[in-house]
Amino acid sequence: MTSKQDRLIAAIAGQVADRPPVALWRHFPVDDQDPDLLASATAAFQQTYDFDFVKVTPASSFCLLDWGAEDAWRGKPEGTRTYTRRVIQQPEDWRRLKPLDPTRGALKAQLRCLQLLGQTFGDEVPLVQTIFSPLAQAKNLSGGEILLEHLRQYPDEVETGLRVIQESTIAFVEAAKQERIAGIFYAIQHASHEIMDPDTYARFGEAYDLGILEVAQDLWLNVLHLHGGGLMFDLVERLPYHVVNWHDRDVGPNLAEARGSVRGAVCGGLHRERTLVLGDPASVRSEAQDALQSMEGRGVILGAGCVVPVLAPRANLMAAVQAAKDFA
Repeated sequence: MTSKQDRLIAAIAGQVADRPPVALWRHFPVDDQDPDLLASATAAFQQTYDFDFVKVTPASSFCLLDWGAEDAWRGKPEGTRTYTRRVIQQPEDWRRLKPLDPTRGALKAQLRCLQLLGQTFGDEVPLVQTIFSPLAQAKNLSGGEILLEHLRQYPDEVETGLRVIQESTIAFVEAAKQERIAGIFYAIQHASHEIMDPDTYARFGEAYDLGILEVAQDLWLNVLHLHGGGLMFDLVERLPYHVVNWHDRDVGPNLAEARGSVRGAVCGGLHRERTLVLGDPASVRSEAQDALQSMEGRGVILGAGCVVPVLAPRANLMAAVQAAKDFA
């Protein structure tokens, strides 16, 4: 019997084992405020759908709460929370950030969540912990407009903060590795021509991305997530990873077009709103078959471009899993 790990390793190698892997993930609002509840909700989701890996999806604030950020659940369909208190308001605030201890506070709570999930699934189900890039964390600490303003006017101050964020993130990744995760889901949100130019991203984004991804290189299932449109997709030729995930049904390139530049597997093929939320099982199966056929089933993990909205019907998610299992 083919294990989930064998299935994923084959996809990373550009091959196919018994079938293409499949994985979808979502937020668990309210549950994500307690590590035991988040672990329980994540485990129940996995036990319902039997995905080939579990992306552990805490609220984006999990890595920022110990700096003083605050957020609230306001009912967003994606399951994300709204920031109600930003830590960075003035340029000098970047220099006030101090490295966080992953064995304390909210970071410790997330490690407990991983520990609980490890106890539930053992080696049977690979766990992938969400990690936000330093620039993405900086955006949540300050707000998007303030971040871009400070990048233009006070770059040295921002870089001081980015170095501290990177140091704290690396410490958390090292601690998470002790919980036997298979990899990290590294979320990049600013590698977009719609937000900044390539030189700016190289300085404030890629330089810090590389340091974190290098720390995770001894893991075997690191997922690089490129968020949004206007992507600087050439990053996939420079950064280390095993799987690349992006909004392939919303923006280019599509899965087959990306095949030549991606070193590893691509993950996508399903539109998370038009198909998984507003479609029906037949449309999910059709879109899944189209995506998998475009790759001949090789080097591909069937998934969505980002988190699945919390109101996606159960029947549609079941149809996605079955489409991967039926593909030959």
